[in-house]
Amino acid sequence: MEPIVFINGKVKYPITLDPGVWIFDDRKVEIDTYFHAERVQVNELEEYTIAASKHWQKEIQEGAIMPPTIKTERKFEKQRLLEGTFGIPFEPFLKNAEPENGVTEVIVTTDDEELTFPLATALEFFLGFSKDGKPLKISEGGPLEIYFGDASNINDPIKNVRSFTVK
Repeated sequence: MEPIVFINGKVKYPITLDPGVWIFDDRKVEIDTYFHAERVQVNELEEYTIAASKHWQKEIQEGAIMPPTIKTERKFEKQRLLEGTFGIPFEPFLKNAEPENGVTEVIVTTDDEELTFPLATALEFFLGFSKDGKPLKISEGGPLEIYFGDASNINDPIKNVRSFTVK
């Protein structure tokens, strides 16, 4: 079996997802942090513009200074990636597929069954793709696990996800 997951059905753009590369995605979040931290709706473009402006202003005033802790920070980030349990929100992938008008549900296909969810619920899915710094193996419920947005299945996620069919 391939560790590839598909988004197909009534979408403008069928999408192929490869959870193996998500460890490099900036949208990844540690699963524990995601469900226990307070969520704030953020305009990513606005946040980026503000951060870039502050950085630019600082460099103009002070010059570019490399902090002495940069190597330590890189080492900590590497350690976090090697030991962390990560996931990623499903919403951006589903929105990029551009579901057709009138779509009301998403069918999740696993090795054992097909589960149907309302589109609004599917938009809140959080996809687990690594555990303890390693990709989820097919034999351990991979390549993806689905957690509901309200964390009601945090201890029993939907495992062995193979595809999402938009209907």
